[in-house]
Amino acid sequence: MAQSRAKKKRMHIKRTVGKDVEKNRQSNSFSTHERTTKTKTEKLMHDSTKHKKQYTDN
Repeated sequence: MAQSRAKKKRMHIKRTVGKDVEKNRQSNSFSTHERTTKTKTEKLMHDSTKHKKQYTDN
């Protein structure tokens, strides 16, 4: 397959200047891990323990 103009320019800069432009790219600004919804039991446990810490006498 043919290379794009942008890739050709990047390769030319890397050859002549020695500067790898691809290393300047930013990492993802968002999290890439997979999020899962809570199960029914997790929701019930969360609701049952949500406000319990407010009323304890420490």
